[in-house]
Amino acid sequence: MTTNNDNARPVSRRRFLAGTGGVALSLPWLESFTNHCAAAGGSQTSAPAKRLAFFYLPNGITRRGFFPGEGDRSLPNFAGQNNVWRFEGKTVPPGRHPLTFTPTLAPLHKMRDKVALITGLDRIFQHGTDSHAQSASCFLTSVAPFQVKNSAYPLARTLDHVAADSIGQTTPYSTLELSCNDHKNNIESIYFDNMSWYDTGHVAPSMRNPRQIYDRLFGTRANTRFRNITDLALGNARRLQRRLSFADRKKFDEYFEAIRTIEKRMDRIATMKSELTVAQVERPAEHLPRNEYIHLMGDLLVIALQSGVTNVGTLMVGPERWTTPTNWEGILDKPHSHHAMTHDPKRHVEDLLKLDRFHVAAFTRLLERMDSIEEANGTTLLDNTIFTLGAGLGDGTTHQYNDLPLVVAGGGGGTLKLGKHIHCKTGTPLANLWLTQLHALGIERKTYADSTGTLSEIQT
Repeated sequence: MTTNNDNARPVSRRRFLAGTGGVALSLPWLESFTNHCAAAGGSQTSAPAKRLAFFYLPNGITRRGFFPGEGDRSLPNFAGQNNVWRFEGKTVPPGRHPLTFTPTLAPLHKMRDKVALITGLDRIFQHGTDSHAQSASCFLTSVAPFQVKNSAYPLARTLDHVAADSIGQTTPYSTLELSCNDHKNNIESIYFDNMSWYDTGHVAPSMRNPRQIYDRLFGTRANTRFRNITDLALGNARRLQRRLSFADRKKFDEYFEAIRTIEKRMDRIATMKSELTVAQVERPAEHLPRNEYIHLMGDLLVIALQSGVTNVGTLMVGPERWTTPTNWEGILDKPHSHHAMTHDPKRHVEDLLKLDRFHVAAFTRLLERMDSIEEANGTTLLDNTIFTLGAGLGDGTTHQYNDLPLVVAGGGGGTLKLGKHIHCKTGTPLANLWLTQLHALGIERKTYADSTGTLSEIQT
């Protein structure tokens, strides 16, 4: 993007070089750049990029807290196996219905106009491998069960990479894969800890370490003389700010503060770890408090989407079936194995409900953050993103693959209509949702995996 304005040299919104180290920092949308472009004879506004993101829940969820009408179901019976939703004693037909915010979904109430609960979508389990392994690794797969002949998994290029082939070609990273699994005992195969795949047998490995992710996104590793990227950028940023409108200066400050906040949190975590080492205090194989870890990884995903580092990202909030006890500071009173808890729900139901609600609250926190980030044409980052919360199991106890828990948020650049509970008819494949999302991103395909059509209830 360039301008003939004598007071403003050509500037690219997406890439702004700062500091003698040449660190590349991507910038959020700023109206001043648009105005400069218009002064040069260009378009006054341009459509913001469309983004796609996923917030994946391992080991399923506790149905009685998540699904409307299942609060009184006995454990561990699976209530959704026939995709029949009953509410207040009545069977509810497929279609669009008012949103009901169950205890687990309650944090989403504040974002009710920009989310849709989707129930009744199914997957087919291909026998021959572990149910948890297929749960995560095949959640976004582009092939139908038994279609791949040389693999025990119905696994090929996943939805994030299929979408990135179209909407991720102009960003520094076509996709970003994150996982909140910082255990060092890699006791499971790659199929339990990755949901993103280039193709059959070719994993796109998820990153787990926040500092390494930060270094990769913002290139600070090559500039070890400087601690923070914001310190590197401040000199050039001040010169840039003189050319911005008052509103853009405020937005610019907020953007830098968001990055600075992440840096401060990582520094605080690093200090905590050093102090524990000096004091010889042993902890489980966790790198930092669980809630802080998940929030930080989510913030890194949002800043990457905001800045244009990537348009496509996945975040697993934990690995499938991992038996190592995990600390859930501030949520549970002692370390637990989430997977083991799901297989003894009568004993652990209250703790499982707490974790499910925390995960939904963490997702909601990211939605609020994204909805506060202004982009072109009066829209927000959330408006231009399709952000899906979901699990590959309809129930963590019984390993059911049908009636999956799914929440779709955002707007897909105005291509989705949300704010409702979409209840699908029996036998509707999950792939119908993925095909719908591809169409919303402007990617035309007739089918996707075992899809039978799209979900017209959320299409504009």
